[in-house]
Amino acid sequence: MDDKNYTTTITVNASPEAVFAAINNVRGWWSEDVEGNTAMLGDVWFYHARDLHRCTLKVIEWIPDQRVAWRVLDNHFSFTADKAEWIGTTIAFDIEPVGAGARLTFTHVGLVPDYECYDVCHDAWGTYVRGSLKNLITSGNGQPNVGAALTAAEPTLANHGEKAMNDTSFTTSFTVDQSPEAAFAAIIDPRSWWSGEFEGNTRELGDVFSYRYQEFHYSRQVVTELVPGTRVAWQVVEGMLSFVEDKTEWVGTTITFDIGRKDGKTEVVFTHEGIAPAVECYDTCSDAWTSLIRGSLKQLIESGKTELIELAAPAA
Repeated sequence: MDDKNYTTTITVNASPEAVFAAINNVRGWWSEDVEGNTAMLGDVWFYHARDLHRCTLKVIEWIPDQRVAWRVLDNHFSFTADKAEWIGTTIAFDIEPVGAGARLTFTHVGLVPDYECYDVCHDAWGTYVRGSLKNLITSGNGQPNVGAALTAAEPTLANHGEKAMNDTSFTTSFTVDQSPEAAFAAIIDPRSWWSGEFEGNTRELGDVFSYRYQEFHYSRQVVTELVPGTRVAWQVVEGMLSFVEDKTEWVGTTITFDIGRKDGKTEVVFTHEGIAPAVECYDTCSDAWTSLIRGSLKQLIESGKTELIELAAPAA
């Protein structure tokens, strides 16, 4: 049995006090549809997301500026055979100062790969923690669930409980007030939002560029589709991941950005075709993509600037 708990880490240019305050503001980053108090030791509160998920949580640890932990007292999933998979698990947030900022380590103790809900919950937590909570900490504006789907997982879950991601790809999406043209301009400038080192051009059809992140990742991409204001696609033609058995897992995969109008806003749908839950790098890559797409890229489109994030080192 694989007993590795789901965990992810973010580093922010904010004080531990600011991180602690944001975590306790559950309505500001997870869901506005929360009943009860969430910010003191002993508080019991209720969360639900449409007909997909509901749970009751209790604050069991509350150490200012250091740690928050919630125990799941009750749970119901509509999309798994065992509706109660979360019951008895613990959701923990550990904060530590790092230089002028802070590091937050999120762990869902008891949420392990053997759980049927793991793929869905992994991707949802990545979106909420590495996207919405981080944005709340750094900008004061999270993207909590307000009834409509927040993650790419939720519409699929509603369809007879299928997995959030299909068998061939990872996907995530967001909406902004800016135009499709502004989104397109940001996407084709990955040096401004994708942490790492680049060589080559990225703005014209047929451009070839290479990307490197420390010793963990090297890849070379070709721009295979470039439709202004509508679509960008990169084909990975060479790659090396240092932290998986098959170092070439990215080779032959395609990274796409589909841009369109939705409910008066601009929607960006990101898909990495070929990176799916069965691929060894999936956990690390999906967490990184969530931070980059829903964090750095979204902020770049909205404000014209973003802080390049430090990606978490792959688990040993």
